[in-house]
Amino acid sequence: MSASSSSASAPAIAITPVRRPFNVTVEPPGSKSETNRFLMLGALSPGVSKLDCPLRATDTDLFVDALRAIGVPIEMGENCAHIHGAVGRIAGGASVQLGDGGTPTRFMMAIATLARKPVVIDGSVRMRERPIAEGVEMLRAIGAKIDYLECDGALPIRVGGGRLPRGGALEVGRTASSQFVSALLLLAPRLERGIDLFVNSESLTSPSYVELTLHAMTKWGVRFEVFRDATGRITRITVPHAELVPSQVAIEPDASSAVYFLGAAALVRDARVTICGLPRLSSQPDAACLSAFVSMGAHEWSGPRGMGIEGTSTLDGLDIDASRWPDGALCVAAVASLAKGKSRIRGLETLKMKESNRVHVLTEELTRMGCRVETTASSITIDPDPSSARPILIDPRGDHRVAMSFAILGLSRPGISIGEPQCVAKSYPNFWRDLAMLSEPAH
Repeated sequence: MSASSSSASAPAIAITPVRRPFNVTVEPPGSKSETNRFLMLGALSPGVSKLDCPLRATDTDLFVDALRAIGVPIEMGENCAHIHGAVGRIAGGASVQLGDGGTPTRFMMAIATLARKPVVIDGSVRMRERPIAEGVEMLRAIGAKIDYLECDGALPIRVGGGRLPRGGALEVGRTASSQFVSALLLLAPRLERGIDLFVNSESLTSPSYVELTLHAMTKWGVRFEVFRDATGRITRITVPHAELVPSQVAIEPDASSAVYFLGAAALVRDARVTICGLPRLSSQPDAACLSAFVSMGAHEWSGPRGMGIEGTSTLDGLDIDASRWPDGALCVAAVASLAKGKSRIRGLETLKMKESNRVHVLTEELTRMGCRVETTASSITIDPDPSSARPILIDPRGDHRVAMSFAILGLSRPGISIGEPQCVAKSYPNFWRDLAMLSEPAH
């Protein structure tokens, strides 16, 4: 793997195809989803909480900076974080900038409702385009004070500084992001009336991420009740008011980061990757991508050290519902571009409002690679062209998951370079170092 520059201001990384099967153990950074949830729970729990192996990346570092700015001291060590949770109301009185961080922004909106002095919340140009109106309306419905500062429905906003929200009953259905629901559930114990969340006839958006939030609350010792219908669909979640207590939790390796290395092994015959420390039955939604690679023909295993993938002679196309793991769907789609036969990946409704319009970006870049691509509002169909191997510079549009998904293709398909390689720092600062291990000569 080598670095080059496509222009003075846009350095690119050229991916070197592997010359041999690799057998590598990868230790991904801590889970971004778990780190954000436990940072919020720690901030809301009076006393000192400890997180072991939290993610240190742009998203989580900006969230830590924002929490510090509103009066929550946090000490970040080499492999741990100590959070001094708020006693009573949070101080507030700050302006915070959360960049491209969708989860940190929506979580900060909820935390800031407890602030004595108003908190101004803003983000990047892309984050200002992403929807927040539904979250604002939910928080207003439980008594929060929130004002738009420029355009209705978009950042920047001013939150808190008024009477405390009291909580109560709330009805939700399909939303632009499950992060609004997760933010409410995490905030609920601090509210006088808690939260009684009724799900209407439509299923929750990305219910797997709501389940991940409930799992985090369980690990923290938060009490709640979940009601489900005969199919297992969540119909109601009740979180009563309670005194949160500080906790110590260990954060799993990030399944979303692991996906790229599982995909890399699936692409290379006889290659093996072990994801150290990630359990096969992890509650992180993207852990389910393992089954997608297996359905394409790769072999899987799990053991006391983690789980892994071994590549086989060919990969077949697949037809799969990715609605429970939409972030991982990008990597599965990229791998499908080198498979034998068409693939259709469904359940992608939320991808258009991420760090980029991911379905649009996938369509453009896969088409440039020679694939025939068709899309609907919720799916992408990929028909590979194995004869195409012209050099291509991938433009990830600043999206870390686009950059990493296409990077692994370069291990098998010659001629791929990735622009804006620094964008991976959002979730995986050491991605390029770890990816280089797959191309290192055997010793």
